[in-house]
Amino acid sequence: MVTIPAQFNGPDHSGNGGYVAGLIAQQVGTTQDGSGPVTSTLRIPPPLDVPLSWEHDSHHGGDLVRLLTAGGALVGEATPGTFARKVPPMPTTEQAAAGLSAYPGFEHHPFDRCFTCGTDRGEGDGLRLFTGPFSEGRTAGAWTPHPAFGDHDGTLDVPTTWAALDCPGGWAADFTRQAMVLGRMTAEVLRAPRTGEPLVATGELSARDGRKFFASTALYTENGDLLGRAEQTWIEIDVTTFR
Repeated sequence: MVTIPAQFNGPDHSGNGGYVAGLIAQQVGTTQDGSGPVTSTLRIPPPLDVPLSWEHDSHHGGDLVRLLTAGGALVGEATPGTFARKVPPMPTTEQAAAGLSAYPGFEHHPFDRCFTCGTDRGEGDGLRLFTGPFSEGRTAGAWTPHPAFGDHDGTLDVPTTWAALDCPGGWAADFTRQAMVLGRMTAEVLRAPRTGEPLVATGELSARDGRKFFASTALYTENGDLLGRAEQTWIEIDVTTFR
């Protein structure tokens, strides 16, 4: 059994897409030794503060993992994955600074309580990871993980790292033009970020197909070491009716 605490929300009443995708992904065997990309697909808005259960599909060697509600509804599932695009390159210091200062969420945010990028979250409560545009379809921003998010050794866990890899892709598609939620995310954490470590997050919009937006993200150290990367499918929603 597992519960997604209300702290880890995206929209007000459902789980942060990246956090929940990472929560499911860490149950897949390839992530247990820290290697290999995993694809997580979210099927319904992840419910908060309620008991959920795991289902491991033995017909796939234990590599298909499902997260279910008490009533049997499929919240999401994860399997080993592959990347289809190149990782977004490391932004320059100037580009990261420009992106942070241009963060659209400072002016308008459809989900200002979002665990990852919400402006209405305090230090140590939300990640406060703000990435704005520095060129067409590219976002960036400097970010230092707060000590509140570290494990006993000061590193971020898999779900929190996936959350950090989440929203820079949504802002590359620009939440202020259309509200979106994460539908699918393929990610790999190469090295866990450390609290107090200055980092740079970046996102890149690749394409749009109707209500779907395809983006890629990456998390770098200040020295240009790649810590993690992701590819995502975002789905446009009507924010007034989304639950």
